[in-house]
This record gives sequence, C-alpha cells and structure tokens, in this order.
Amino acid sequence: MSLLRSIATIGSLTMVSRVLGLVRDILIANIVDKAITDAFFVAFKFPNLFRRLFAEGAFNAAYVPQFAKRLTGQGRQAALVFADQVASVMTSWLLVFTISSVVAMPLLMYGIAYGFTDEPDKFALTVELSRITFPYLMFMALTAMLAGTLNSVGRFAAAAAAPIVLNIVLISSLLLLTAGVLTLPGHALAWAVAIAGAGQLAWVAAACGRHGVMLHLPRPRLSPDVRRLFRIMVPAVMGYGVVQINMLIDMFLATLLPEGSVSYLFYADRLNQLPLGVIGVSVGVALLPTMTRQLRAGATEAAADSQNRGIEIALVLAVPATAALIVIADPIISVIYQRGRFTPGMTDATAAALMAFAVGLPAYVMQRALTPGFFAREDTVTPVKIAIVVVVANVALAVVLMQFLQHVGIALATGLTAWLNAGLLGYVLHRRGYLVIDRRLKRRLPRIIVSTLAMAGAVWWAADRMAAQLAGPWWLQIPALAALVGLGAALYLGLAHVTGAARLGELKTAFRK
Repeated sequence: MSLLRSIATIGSLTMVSRVLGLVRDILIANIVDKAITDAFFVAFKFPNLFRRLFAEGAFNAAYVPQFAKRLTGQGRQAALVFADQVASVMTSWLLVFTISSVVAMPLLMYGIAYGFTDEPDKFALTVELSRITFPYLMFMALTAMLAGTLNSVGRFAAAAAAPIVLNIVLISSLLLLTAGVLTLPGHALAWAVAIAGAGQLAWVAAACGRHGVMLHLPRPRLSPDVRRLFRIMVPAVMGYGVVQINMLIDMFLATLLPEGSVSYLFYADRLNQLPLGVIGVSVGVALLPTMTRQLRAGATEAAADSQNRGIEIALVLAVPATAALIVIADPIISVIYQRGRFTPGMTDATAAALMAFAVGLPAYVMQRALTPGFFAREDTVTPVKIAIVVVVANVALAVVLMQFLQHVGIALATGLTAWLNAGLLGYVLHRRGYLVIDRRLKRRLPRIIVSTLAMAGAVWWAADRMAAQLAGPWWLQIPALAALVGLGAALYLGLAHVTGAARLGELKTAFRK
C-alpha cells in the first residue's frame, strides 16, 4: 500500500470519527451546563491525554519499529512472541497503575485542576467523574498495542475506525439524557467514556483475530526485549506527546481563570483537532512503519523521499485549513455551537481561542511528519530533549500571555511554541543529514502559500457578504457555512492545481499505486 493511500485510509476513517466527535460536542454544549462541562472535560482530558500519547504517539514510536524488526528479520511468529510478552507486562502494570490512580484521585486532581479547589462541589464532582473515566486509559493502552501490531502488518483501517466507537457511545448517552432516561449529565458522560474504552478494545481485538495477529497473555516477565522497549518508550512519551502535555498544562492554567475557560479551550481545541487528527495523525501513523521498513532494508534515499512526501502532503492540507479556521472562526463557532446553553458571549470566547490555536496548526502537523525521522531510527532521546525546551517555553509564555488575554493567551502560547518544536525537530534532522528538503518540496511550498492566501481572501470577502445569513436562523446558517467551506475547498484545489502546489493528476496516480 502506497504512503498516500495509507494516509487516505487512516484520514478518511479519522474524518468520520472527528465528525461524530463534533456532533457529540454540539450536543454537550447545548445540553450540559458549563459548570458541569468544566468538570467533565477535566475528567475526560486526564485519561485522554494518555490515549493520545499511546494510540497516536509514544507507544507506536517505540513498539512499531521493534515489532517490524522482528517481523522482517525473524518472521511473524517471533514478532508475535515479543508482542505477547509486551502485552502481558503492560496489562499487569496498567491494572496496578489504574487502581492506584483511582484511589489517589483527589491528590492527583490538586495537580490537574487546582483552580477548582475554590469551589468544593465542583472539585468533588471532578474527582468523582475522573475516577469513573480513568479505566479508559487501561483499555486504550492495550488497544494502542493491538493497533500498532495491525499497522505493522499493513492493516490500518480497523485501528483508525476504533475512535468511532467512543463517539457513538457518548452520543447515545447524550440522547438518553435528552429523553430523560438518564438524569445526571456528568456521570452519564463519564460512564460512557469507560464503556467506550472497553468497546474499542474489543473492536481492535476482533480485527487482530481476523488477520492472524491476535495476542495472548503469558506470565508477565521483564525479558531483555521488553526492557529495551520500555527504555525507548519512556522518552518517546515526551518527544511525541509535547502537544498533549502542553494541552494538559493549558487545562491546569485554565482552571485558575473564570468559569467556562476550560470549556472554551476544549471546544476550540476540538475544532483545531479536526484537521490535526485527519492530517497530522494520519501522516504520522502511516509514515512511521513505512520509514522503518525502508531504513531496515537500507533504502535511505527512499526513506528520505517518504519523509519529504509526508511533509508535502501535510502542508498541502494543513496550511489552507489554518487559514480557514482563522478567517471564519466566528461563523464556524456560532453555527456549530451557538444554541441552547451556548451563548453569544461563549461564541466570542471560543472563536478567539480557536484562532490562537490555529496559528500553530501547520507546526502541529509538521511535528507528525518529522518525528518518524527519529523514531524509525530508534532515537527517542533527541525528541525528548527538544520537548523539554518546548514545554518550559509554553508554560512561561502562557503564564505571561494569560495575564493580558485570559484563556486566549494560553491557546496562543501553545500555537507559538508548536512552531518552536517543529523548527527544532527539523533543524536537528537536517544537521544530522537525515532531512534534506528536495527540489519538489522547495518548489511547491511557496505555491501552497500563494494558493492559500488567495483562497483566504476570497473566503473572508464571501463571509462578509453572507453575514446576515450566518447570523440568521439555523436553516440559513448551515447552508451558508457549507457554502463558505465548499467555496474555500474548491478555490484552493483549483489554485493549487494551476500554480502547481498540488497536481490533481499526480495525487490520483499516487493513490492508485
């Protein structure tokens, strides 16, 4: 399967998940009071941080190259024996960690949501909901391992579709709330998260069984191979997860601000995560096993070409998405969220945060295309050194900017330091001779920017002319926003083809391969 086709498979299924996630967030915004959503979003963010680190980053970064090395060098059986050993140790450790965390949750919440301590009822609710959601971490860590195994044998679809289960279960719980079957919104959502985690694990396990790579649980044993895996994985948590760590810091800082700040950042980040998930995660997940196989075979030029194409695909899609989110942030938020309990004031606050987050979107996506250059070579130490610098810079900048811009300052700090992270990753790869930007990418980058600027100007002009429809009733708002998005997409694709930023024929040919 070609790189572009792998990215398309993952991206299309991720898009379905993100759209369902958007439906979920719309229902939450309109059904649940923001005092409760603040508590739930903290409770969900804590285990969800680990989900993103495991399922989309650190675990794959460490596990996939190790599994692939055994798969190509020793055969499938040897690779599966290694996987069984890892699964057994992980399951044992996660059980202990989950039980300990649930017991110690009040202490953990002092470090995660200290700002809520001024409101005892809200803090107590956050602790209670976090205890319910935390087992999601254990389910998702095991799901990530099974997904990494599937990805290593070229099976991407089942793992990419797994998050759809989460959104279906959460949407179902919200519909039961509106029907009066459930009466406690925060608890209903928290239990839905835990149940969805078990459902995702069952889904991916069934796919492993179909493809003959189902894992078993022998007696836990820290073999030399398992020890090596976890030595590689620990620094990868920081290296691959800097964006998520920054988001956790953002949440902590937001709890110190006025009520609703956590929710504004959550809703804005969810929309920012839509292109990041579809583009960035897809590129990273597809690129890592591809580069690992190429480097194992000694095809360094092919690996360099894959990384250049990964960066190119990422920028072709992420740069126009960034421009759109900045230019029409307010209409996007108002059309999607503003109804029920979501007021115009909340729209303004969330739109401002979305624009700030979007500043760093191309950099977030670039990180996903750059980090495989380290992890495919089993180097997880360098990214963690860079990550430490970036996290410190993010905290310092956020603390300064929030004094003037409140929650928007937190989002802007995250966006700006994402560029610092991408810049440092690229610089180190280039200095070591691992990243050499080829002529094709150099030629296409300015054309991507020109096409994007022209598209952004046209969309801004159209949004101004459609202001009445975008501020009208929902049956005018939704078609107006859809028209804006359609105009932007069509115009950008046309301009990209004309300028040579992205030839449609080349994309079709690559996809067929």
